[in-house]
Amino acid sequence: MSKKSVARIRIGGKDKAFPSIEDFERRGAPRRRSPRFRQPQERVVHNSARILREGYAGRLGATVHSDGINFAVYAPKARDIFLILFDPADPALAKPSDIIRLPARTGHIHHGFVEGLSEGQLYGLRARGEWNPAKGLRFNEDKLLIDPYARAFAGRFRHDGNILLPYDPLSPDKDFSCDERDSAPAVPKCIAYSKSFDWQDDKAPRVPMSELILYETHVKGFTANPNSGVGRPGTYLGFIEKIPWLTRLGVNAVELLPVYAKFPAENEGKDGKGNYWGYNTFGFFAPEATYGSGREPGCEVEEFKTLVRALHQAGIEVILDVVYNHTAEGNELGPLLSFKGLDNTAYYALTGQGAEPSRYYLNHSGTGNTMDFGSPSVVRLALDSLRYWVEEFHVDGFRFDLATVHGRGFWNGFEGRAPFFQAVAQDPVLSQAKMIAEPWDCGAFEQGNFPVGWAEWNAKFRDCARKFIKGDGGQLTELGWRLTGSADLFGDDGRGPDASINFVTCHDGYTLNDLISYNEKHNDANGEGNRDGYNDNQSWNCGAEGETDNQEVLALRRRQARNFACLLLFAQGVPMLSHGDEMLRTQQGNNNAYCQDNALTWVDWEKADSRAAMVDFVRGAIALRKRIPLLNGRRFLQGKGGPGGIPDISWFGADGKELVWDDPEGRSLAFQLDGSEWTWEDGEPDGPNALTVEIPSDSADPQRKRRPRRYYFIFNMDPRDKEFALPLVPEGRAWKRVADTGLPDGQDMLAPGSEAGLQNPVSYRAMGRSTVILLD
Repeated sequence: MSKKSVARIRIGGKDKAFPSIEDFERRGAPRRRSPRFRQPQERVVHNSARILREGYAGRLGATVHSDGINFAVYAPKARDIFLILFDPADPALAKPSDIIRLPARTGHIHHGFVEGLSEGQLYGLRARGEWNPAKGLRFNEDKLLIDPYARAFAGRFRHDGNILLPYDPLSPDKDFSCDERDSAPAVPKCIAYSKSFDWQDDKAPRVPMSELILYETHVKGFTANPNSGVGRPGTYLGFIEKIPWLTRLGVNAVELLPVYAKFPAENEGKDGKGNYWGYNTFGFFAPEATYGSGREPGCEVEEFKTLVRALHQAGIEVILDVVYNHTAEGNELGPLLSFKGLDNTAYYALTGQGAEPSRYYLNHSGTGNTMDFGSPSVVRLALDSLRYWVEEFHVDGFRFDLATVHGRGFWNGFEGRAPFFQAVAQDPVLSQAKMIAEPWDCGAFEQGNFPVGWAEWNAKFRDCARKFIKGDGGQLTELGWRLTGSADLFGDDGRGPDASINFVTCHDGYTLNDLISYNEKHNDANGEGNRDGYNDNQSWNCGAEGETDNQEVLALRRRQARNFACLLLFAQGVPMLSHGDEMLRTQQGNNNAYCQDNALTWVDWEKADSRAAMVDFVRGAIALRKRIPLLNGRRFLQGKGGPGGIPDISWFGADGKELVWDDPEGRSLAFQLDGSEWTWEDGEPDGPNALTVEIPSDSADPQRKRRPRRYYFIFNMDPRDKEFALPLVPEGRAWKRVADTGLPDGQDMLAPGSEAGLQNPVSYRAMGRSTVILLD
């Protein structure tokens, strides 16, 4: 085309002239050229004598049949998908036995049936397509890919000379360059897994959400310490040996940190470091292999099922912490493992501008990439994975990491009616599972905005509890909402207090011991110059930083630990404890121990004996909570009465008068729970999971078995002792002490039937920074 030429297009039946690109150049307007990329050489060639059939596209992944295996892969922009078979007897797992081009395509799914294959077959994938990173196309057939729907893996990813990268990191073109080295030796092989399992008539405990006592823990860290005394420490089977500890403690649900197959860190295993928490997922259908105790590839599948079965037999539900918001592939400079190579644009939320519209990744996760939940393929992947874990592994529910990502998509911001949430609500399997959201990501905080049927980690409870217990003033109004189930967050959309997952500590941040022992984070062991982790922890060291022999400081820390336990366990909502807090586990002030796969993060079981008094207190507090149905109900405490007009909750100041909520110096409050006139909703408390309600021994009324006692709670976080006036009780009855964190070990929590009568029936002197619980 000459410089005088013009481009012509037809509009409305008439030709209309527009300036050509040359005209823009002549006028000085900048021209943005789309980069041109050298395409990888097509070296992968079908090489197999096996009998192939078209198979079917209805079920993704490898589906084992008696006469062979069907393979189906979602890859809409790939020209060809090659199935790479490996000999299970090959210890190197490097050389393929067969290279098979999947013979059929239905819509966006490539598929084929290979006759003669059986359960246990090892395989991988290679995808042929355009290499154009500017437009988000990163097909590189030299890189072996894992099947997103693989049920198990043999081997682990290895960081050998950057071979997992699809580009040359030394090239000035960075991710625009193309690396043509074969990554197969450094990639785990997928296992076509289909072994049956004897569930032994397994039955889910089906604990009502409102009655859960959650225990957040790590499969490996729970028993990895040699002093755990288990036969197979750090494994699924080793965990089983500690189930009696959980049942004695009184928890009825474990929330397991990620158990999906995880990508190893580059320094994995060196100096006790690695991807410990497990939030770098690459396989959404496969249990993490390193938590298995056997040597046979895939044994972890059966072992995890064995763990779930054992927990169910003990009446404990299994909640999985799951990560669908991002994958282990990172950003444009990350490795090519699976999704990037099958269809980068179908799975990730991409961004860019000009001639590079899809080169980069949105990073709402803080890990480099974000899964695009506006894409049907991502929604299907998540739903298929979740349903698989419920049906195949019998898990009871899920806690979603950075759950706001699931409500993001092609629309702006977070949407509680996003396709993923609607699909879960309509799914006959998933709608019956427990769904818990971490209601934030790197760009959004959506506490209280998730749909009905979802519970949420309550960060506002955590922050308010920490401020109040350490003695900050002006927290009473906020605390009133948090103690009564956070109706301000969840009550306006039809949810109840069981939508609030109350917690003070979790894996991310300080342990309970460190919360009362450190003012500043101490993360130097992470190797990041102590720059990582939160700076605003709302912690207080009680007068000395870290370990100390100061008896006055230790006594105060003892009370504070118990105060936190009481605030957590005697608030409406679902309490969640972090593993080892019952024995005051420490991470030596490290509040971001994501990479510490060593004794720093593992439960120190020697503390079970040396801190036995704290263990006994927590155990007693959990048991007491279960005996107070008003704390375990499905409706908020609002001060409203039953038929007799007696309020379910009444608030008091130390003088016995109505609490002054807006006191900027207020550091104490008291409240009475009274269910003596309460009539239960339909279905409460009857049924197989009904709570055991305390019954006054002098009651002759058979209906009293459905009416709990009165309880009086005093939280005095003022450093000074205070005399609290007590409400009147019916004639012939008197307040008795159940708990007082200011008293010595053994007296601070009394067992049922051993409650102590009060010398002064009209008031109680509460020590500074203490909690008191009375009953009539």
